[in-house]
Amino acid sequence: MHKTIVINTGPLIALVAGFGDLSILQKIYDKVIVPYEVTKEMLAKDTSSYDAKAFTQNKWLNKREKSIDIAPFLANTLDKGEASVIQTALNEHIETVCIDEAAGRRIARLNNLKVTGSLGITIASIKEGENIEIKEIIKNMKKRGIWVSDELKNKAIELAENAIKNRG
Repeated sequence: MHKTIVINTGPLIALVAGFGDLSILQKIYDKVIVPYEVTKEMLAKDTSSYDAKAFTQNKWLNKREKSIDIAPFLANTLDKGEASVIQTALNEHIETVCIDEAAGRRIARLNNLKVTGSLGITIASIKEGENIEIKEIIKNMKKRGIWVSDELKNKAIELAENAIKNRG
């Protein structure tokens, strides 16, 4: 099991779209930190939406209750959610962040953070022994308006198939 991750809005929405809830996170992480700015983004939507409901129902998420100071470079380069995810990880010496957006992923790596995304979490779950059909998860994500490139879809399917083979 992985230890701690700081997660952004996009992956939270994508995971709910793919799985119907966020329980997959609890299966592979001891602690899932949601910065205050991400919580605000999640709740700024219609609170009756499927992803806002799933988000508010998960009491085990470590939802931060106040904003943090964000380095000017991060604040001027990324949206508040991504910037707060990276800043929280740096402040608390957490090595892994979950960001789906390319610019946020790139800047996280420049700050020596490990980066995963919603499909990376799905593949990690498969490696941990979860019985997941990744093609179905991607289909569900797309049905809910989550964009997944053909290249990413094909790579995720390949990695998932390899993970299943390597499990034995």
